[in-house]
Amino acid sequence: MAEFKKTSGLTDAVFHYCPGCTHGIVHRLVGEVMEELGILGKAVGVAPVGCAVMAYDYFNCDMIQAPHGRAPAVATGAKRANPANIVFTYQGDGDLAAIGTAETVHAATRGENITVIFINNAIYGMTGGQMAPTTLAGQVTQTTPYGRDVTRAGFPIRMSEMLATLDGVAYAERVTVVDVPNVRKAKAAIKKAFQAQLEGKGFSIVEVLSTCPTNWGLAPVEAVKWLKENMIPHYPLGCYQDRTEKGVF
Repeated sequence: MAEFKKTSGLTDAVFHYCPGCTHGIVHRLVGEVMEELGILGKAVGVAPVGCAVMAYDYFNCDMIQAPHGRAPAVATGAKRANPANIVFTYQGDGDLAAIGTAETVHAATRGENITVIFINNAIYGMTGGQMAPTTLAGQVTQTTPYGRDVTRAGFPIRMSEMLATLDGVAYAERVTVVDVPNVRKAKAAIKKAFQAQLEGKGFSIVEVLSTCPTNWGLAPVEAVKWLKENMIPHYPLGCYQDRTEKGVF
């Protein structure tokens, strides 16, 4: 039986995340994939502004801190300056789907050969639990105490489906990490996204549905149940674009 051990893709720093948050699981998967693909020495990660702002302490590779929402633009520069780099961003929904919407869409439509790891927990986590673009209809947050009213705030945005329509996107898949089978699927998707970059296929994104027990006001186990019952029906899991066999261009 293989020994279960810490991946060399992560440092020894202790995660700061709240109990029940699944950022730590996704960090490990990204670290494992980079280790298995042998790319740690040439990987460059771009940290967001949000709960994962200190990702530069956790990933055992070169890291850049980007201004809020600008990670895809920073990643574009890092990749174009040295195309041999394997460049990825790690972003939450407030960072990627709110202030960073333009950077995300334009990097994707240009087919920038970068990989995006997108954590969707349907809320602003770091800043106290405000409504995010991904907040579900009727969901209670600090800024929607009576639930998100779509007549005032619009509908929650489905980023994977939207980005999948762009010609520059080589690969787009939505996964989750709330149980063992889904963790395995998430790792496979993350590995495929990095492989797409290694093969020069273009822009790849893996959206991970994640829990936020603290700001949802739920215990960790209840948060997993809430995600399964509420988020997955609105954000169905699955692959939304795969041009990796033939390439984008």
